[in-house]
Amino acid sequence: MNIDFNKSNDGLVPAIIQDAITKNVLMLGYMNEEAYTKTIETKKVTFYSRTKNRLWTKGEESGNFLSLLDIKIDCDSDTLLISVNPIGPTCHKGTDTCWNEKNISNFGFLSKLEKTIEERRTSSDGTKSYVASLFEKGINKLAQKVGEEAVEVVIEAKDNDDDLFLNESADLLFHYLMLLQAKGFTLKDIEKVLKSREK
Repeated sequence: MNIDFNKSNDGLVPAIIQDAITKNVLMLGYMNEEAYTKTIETKKVTFYSRTKNRLWTKGEESGNFLSLLDIKIDCDSDTLLISVNPIGPTCHKGTDTCWNEKNISNFGFLSKLEKTIEERRTSSDGTKSYVASLFEKGINKLAQKVGEEAVEVVIEAKDNDDDLFLNESADLLFHYLMLLQAKGFTLKDIEKVLKSREK
Protein backbone atom coordinates (compact mmCIF):
# COMPACT_ATOMS: atom_id res chain seq x y z
CA MET A 1 0.00 0.00 0.00
CA ASN A 2 1.58 3.26 -1.13
CA ILE A 3 0.34 5.94 1.24
CA ASP A 4 1.43 9.49 0.41
CA PHE A 5 2.51 10.72 3.85
CA ASN A 6 4.41 13.58 2.19
CA LYS A 7 1.32 15.23 0.74
CA SER A 8 0.94 17.36 3.87
CA ASN A 9 3.73 19.27 5.59
CA ASP A 10 3.25 17.41 8.89
CA GLY A 11 3.42 13.93 7.34
CA LEU A 12 -0.08 13.04 8.52
CA VAL A 13 -2.97 11.46 6.66
CA PRO A 14 -6.60 11.34 7.82
CA ALA A 15 -7.78 7.95 9.07
CA ILE A 16 -11.53 7.38 8.99
CA ILE A 17 -12.55 4.67 11.45
CA GLN A 18 -15.54 2.52 10.46
CA ASP A 19 -17.21 -0.36 12.31
CA ALA A 20 -16.77 -3.46 10.16
CA ILE A 21 -20.24 -4.79 10.96
CA THR A 22 -22.54 -1.76 11.24
CA LYS A 23 -20.56 0.30 8.69
CA ASN A 24 -21.04 3.35 10.93
CA VAL A 25 -18.23 5.91 11.02
CA LEU A 26 -16.89 5.99 14.58
CA MET A 27 -14.24 8.68 14.52
CA LEU A 28 -11.54 10.49 12.55
CA GLY A 29 -7.89 10.48 13.53
CA TYR A 30 -4.53 11.10 11.89
CA MET A 31 -1.67 8.74 11.18
CA ASN A 32 1.93 9.23 10.27
CA GLU A 33 4.01 6.41 8.84
CA GLU A 34 5.07 5.22 12.30
CA ALA A 35 1.47 5.08 13.56
CA TYR A 36 0.44 3.14 10.44
CA THR A 37 3.27 0.63 10.94
CA LYS A 38 2.41 0.15 14.61
CA THR A 39 -1.26 -0.37 13.71
CA ILE A 40 -0.31 -3.11 11.25
CA GLU A 41 2.05 -4.77 13.75
CA THR A 42 -0.22 -4.70 16.83
CA LYS A 43 -3.60 -4.96 15.09
CA LYS A 44 -4.74 -2.12 17.38
CA VAL A 45 -5.40 1.23 15.71
CA THR A 46 -2.72 3.75 16.60
CA PHE A 47 -2.81 7.43 15.69
CA TYR A 48 -0.42 10.32 15.85
CA SER A 49 -1.89 12.66 18.47
CA ARG A 50 -1.50 16.27 17.38
CA THR A 51 -2.22 17.49 20.92
CA LYS A 52 0.13 15.05 22.68
CA ASN A 53 2.75 15.17 19.90
CA ARG A 54 3.26 11.40 20.09
CA LEU A 55 1.88 8.08 18.98
CA TRP A 56 -1.38 7.21 20.69
CA THR A 57 -3.04 3.80 20.59
CA LYS A 58 -6.80 4.20 20.96
CA GLY A 59 -7.74 2.52 24.23
CA GLU A 60 -4.29 2.66 25.82
CA GLU A 61 -5.85 4.29 28.90
CA SER A 62 -9.54 3.37 28.68
CA GLY A 63 -9.20 -0.18 27.37
CA ASN A 64 -11.60 0.72 24.54
CA PHE A 65 -9.35 -0.49 21.73
CA LEU A 66 -10.11 -0.49 18.01
CA SER A 67 -9.18 -3.95 16.73
CA LEU A 68 -7.93 -3.70 13.17
CA LEU A 69 -9.69 -5.73 10.48
CA ASP A 70 -8.84 -3.96 7.22
CA ILE A 71 -7.31 -0.79 5.76
CA LYS A 72 -8.21 0.76 2.43
CA ILE A 73 -6.61 3.77 0.78
CA ASP A 74 -8.48 6.34 -1.29
CA CYS A 75 -7.90 7.22 -4.94
CA ASP A 76 -5.41 10.01 -4.06
CA SER A 77 -3.38 7.78 -1.72
CA ASP A 78 -3.73 10.29 1.13
CA THR A 79 -6.75 9.14 3.19
CA LEU A 80 -7.30 5.82 4.96
CA LEU A 81 -10.54 3.97 5.61
CA ILE A 82 -9.91 1.65 8.55
CA SER A 83 -12.36 -1.14 9.28
CA VAL A 84 -12.42 -2.13 12.96
CA ASN A 85 -14.09 -4.12 15.68
CA PRO A 86 -14.54 -1.55 18.47
CA ILE A 87 -14.03 -2.77 22.02
CA GLY A 88 -16.36 -0.51 24.01
CA PRO A 89 -17.33 3.08 23.16
CA THR A 90 -15.07 4.93 20.74
CA CYS A 91 -15.39 8.54 21.88
CA HIS A 92 -13.48 9.79 24.91
CA LYS A 93 -16.81 11.17 26.15
CA GLY A 94 -18.12 7.62 26.48
CA THR A 95 -20.37 7.54 23.41
CA ASP A 96 -20.28 4.94 20.66
CA THR A 97 -19.13 7.47 18.08
CA CYS A 98 -17.56 10.92 18.12
CA TRP A 99 -20.84 12.22 16.69
CA ASN A 100 -22.79 11.09 19.76
CA GLU A 101 -24.62 8.42 17.79
CA LYS A 102 -25.42 4.85 18.75
CA ASN A 103 -23.34 2.33 16.85
CA ILE A 104 -26.19 0.04 15.87
CA SER A 105 -26.98 -1.83 12.70
CA ASN A 106 -29.08 -0.01 10.17
CA PHE A 107 -30.80 -1.93 7.43
CA GLY A 108 -31.55 1.11 5.29
CA PHE A 109 -35.10 1.14 3.98
CA LEU A 110 -36.00 -1.94 6.02
CA SER A 111 -35.14 -0.07 9.25
CA LYS A 112 -37.33 2.81 8.05
CA LEU A 113 -40.12 0.34 7.34
CA GLU A 114 -39.77 -1.17 10.82
CA LYS A 115 -40.15 2.31 12.29
CA THR A 116 -43.26 3.00 10.17
CA ILE A 117 -44.81 -0.29 11.27
CA GLU A 118 -44.09 0.60 14.91
CA GLU A 119 -45.67 4.05 14.50
CA ARG A 120 -48.79 2.66 12.85
CA ARG A 121 -49.06 -0.13 15.41
CA THR A 122 -48.95 2.25 18.36
CA SER A 123 -50.72 5.37 17.12
CA SER A 124 -53.05 4.51 14.24
CA ASP A 125 -56.73 3.66 14.12
CA GLY A 126 -57.42 0.11 12.93
CA THR A 127 -60.20 1.38 10.68
CA LYS A 128 -57.75 3.60 8.80
CA SER A 129 -54.51 1.62 8.92
CA TYR A 130 -53.99 -1.89 7.52
CA VAL A 131 -51.05 -2.38 9.88
CA ALA A 132 -52.99 -1.28 12.96
CA SER A 133 -55.94 -3.47 11.99
CA LEU A 134 -53.75 -6.59 11.76
CA PHE A 135 -52.17 -5.91 15.13
CA GLU A 136 -55.64 -5.44 16.63
CA LYS A 137 -56.61 -8.91 15.38
CA GLY A 138 -53.79 -10.44 17.40
CA ILE A 139 -50.81 -12.72 17.03
CA ASN A 140 -52.75 -15.64 15.55
CA LYS A 141 -54.01 -13.54 12.63
CA LEU A 142 -50.53 -12.10 12.01
CA ALA A 143 -48.95 -15.56 12.07
CA GLN A 144 -51.64 -16.86 9.72
CA LYS A 145 -50.99 -13.98 7.33
CA VAL A 146 -47.26 -14.73 7.28
CA GLY A 147 -48.07 -18.38 6.51
CA GLU A 148 -50.37 -17.37 3.64
CA GLU A 149 -47.73 -15.06 2.18
CA ALA A 150 -45.06 -17.77 2.49
CA VAL A 151 -47.22 -20.22 0.54
CA GLU A 152 -47.78 -17.60 -2.17
CA VAL A 153 -44.01 -17.05 -2.44
CA VAL A 154 -43.47 -20.80 -2.89
CA ILE A 155 -46.18 -20.98 -5.57
CA GLU A 156 -44.73 -18.02 -7.49
CA ALA A 157 -41.19 -19.43 -7.18
CA LYS A 158 -42.31 -22.41 -9.27
CA ASP A 159 -43.65 -20.18 -12.05
CA ASN A 160 -41.79 -17.90 -14.42
CA ASP A 161 -43.37 -14.56 -13.50
CA ASP A 162 -40.55 -12.72 -11.73
CA ASP A 163 -42.73 -9.69 -11.05
CA LEU A 164 -45.29 -11.75 -9.14
CA PHE A 165 -42.55 -13.60 -7.28
CA LEU A 166 -40.91 -10.34 -6.16
CA ASN A 167 -44.25 -8.82 -5.12
CA GLU A 168 -45.20 -11.86 -3.07
CA SER A 169 -41.71 -11.87 -1.53
CA ALA A 170 -42.18 -8.21 -0.55
CA ASP A 171 -45.57 -9.07 1.00
CA LEU A 172 -43.98 -11.90 2.97
CA LEU A 173 -41.19 -9.71 4.30
CA PHE A 174 -43.61 -6.91 5.21
CA HIS A 175 -45.87 -9.22 7.18
CA TYR A 176 -42.90 -10.97 8.78
CA LEU A 177 -41.64 -7.60 10.07
CA MET A 178 -45.06 -7.11 11.66
CA LEU A 179 -44.96 -10.57 13.24
CA LEU A 180 -41.48 -9.88 14.62
CA GLN A 181 -42.77 -6.72 16.30
CA ALA A 182 -45.82 -8.53 17.66
CA LYS A 183 -43.39 -10.92 19.36
CA GLY A 184 -41.28 -8.01 20.65
CA PHE A 185 -38.36 -8.42 18.24
CA THR A 186 -36.72 -6.57 15.34
CA LEU A 187 -34.35 -7.37 12.48
CA LYS A 188 -31.44 -6.69 14.87
CA ASP A 189 -32.48 -9.75 16.87
CA ILE A 190 -32.49 -11.89 13.73
CA GLU A 191 -29.10 -10.47 12.75
CA LYS A 192 -27.75 -11.47 16.17
CA VAL A 193 -28.91 -15.06 15.72
CA LEU A 194 -27.45 -15.27 12.21
CA LYS A 195 -24.14 -13.81 13.37
CA SER A 196 -23.96 -16.41 16.15
CA ARG A 197 -24.12 -19.12 13.48
CA GLU A 198 -21.29 -17.64 11.42
CA LYS A 199 -18.31 -19.95 11.05
